[in-house]
Amino acid sequence: MPLLLWGCFWESPESDPDYLMLDDSRYPYAGLPRVVIETEDFRELRDRETEFQAYFQIYGDTVPETGVLDLTVRGRGNSSFKMPKYGMKLEFNDKVSLLGMPKNRDWALIANYGDKTHLRNYMMTRLSEWLGAKYTPRMQFVELYLNRKYMGLYLLAETVKVGKNRVNVAENDSSFLFEREGEKKLDEPNITTEMNNSFHIKFPKNLSESSKAMLLDHLNEVESFLGSVKQDKENHVEEWVDLDDYLLYYWVQEFSKNEDGNFSRSIFMTWEKGGTIHFGPLWDFDLAFGNASYEENQAPDDWYIRRGRWNRYLFRDRAVKERARQFWEDHRHQFKALIDSIPVYRQIIERAVDNEYRRWPVLQNTENWALKDPYYTYDEAVDSMKTWMERRYNWIDERY
Repeated sequence: MPLLLWGCFWESPESDPDYLMLDDSRYPYAGLPRVVIETEDFRELRDRETEFQAYFQIYGDTVPETGVLDLTVRGRGNSSFKMPKYGMKLEFNDKVSLLGMPKNRDWALIANYGDKTHLRNYMMTRLSEWLGAKYTPRMQFVELYLNRKYMGLYLLAETVKVGKNRVNVAENDSSFLFEREGEKKLDEPNITTEMNNSFHIKFPKNLSESSKAMLLDHLNEVESFLGSVKQDKENHVEEWVDLDDYLLYYWVQEFSKNEDGNFSRSIFMTWEKGGTIHFGPLWDFDLAFGNASYEENQAPDDWYIRRGRWNRYLFRDRAVKERARQFWEDHRHQFKALIDSIPVYRQIIERAVDNEYRRWPVLQNTENWALKDPYYTYDEAVDSMKTWMERRYNWIDERY
């Protein structure tokens, strides 16, 4: 019997509902948690800046699994926010633990509209954890109802921020978390280096001009060093970049041939004064595993990440090349295991995918720039990605 629960309407900012409405008569329970959000006066999210007061609740099969929580909601994503199904940034009034993930106020809902398998971002987290990354954002599949409308299959994810259970750096004015961003969209505060690489500084939160200048000066020094790296020589790169973190970042990006990972955007790094640059955490893989925007990046062969910006300088170094070869040799079985695990991940969302494509029938659609290849069935989309990954794995393995 379909679940039909009616909650209170918003009457004033002070009136809290006992529970939120969930009507799943058309989109039945699919074995995943259901996130229900209602914004004040059912206001629509129109940009990435405006925050709306909202209520939040998680349902299981027939009953709520949380109380009603207060938060603000706004849009999130770059070009993805312009899509019919878009991502959201959640900020709760108090720290909350969601679906067993550690308490925090800040969370994200990732739409994966451009990934017809809905698996790419989730697979990245599996591989990152298997390879031993210091921190990988935790993510879980959910279905979302926004303002009493079914929005589809999402990933409820931790955001990338400094914190006890997230990115672990000292919380002072000489420790930094920053993100490589594309020049078309620069969030404040940001800096641009002499090599014309732009970075959004995410921490410290209350960034002083002196701290901002400290980071910019250091990144210019790093880039000056990288520009001096000699081909096939020992250049002591490890004095500037932590190679353990870099090679983990590099191989996940290279194996997946992630278009954004080519030092384009969503590249996170940390640096503490007196230390080396650390790459990570990994983020944003909807344009990976054969789903690239540009046709020339879609083939499963050829090197990709090592040819771009900082990467091409680093790969001039003899030690980096040798350690990259050794990393693949040591971890190739984990990359193969990711391919073998695809049926397991597909099964997690199998029933929710039916709801998703009933709501958004885009499998054959190629009109949106993010919807590249047409598929007659969801299985065809998954099989296409799996075949690409097998060919990619074999191409890399043959090189070594």
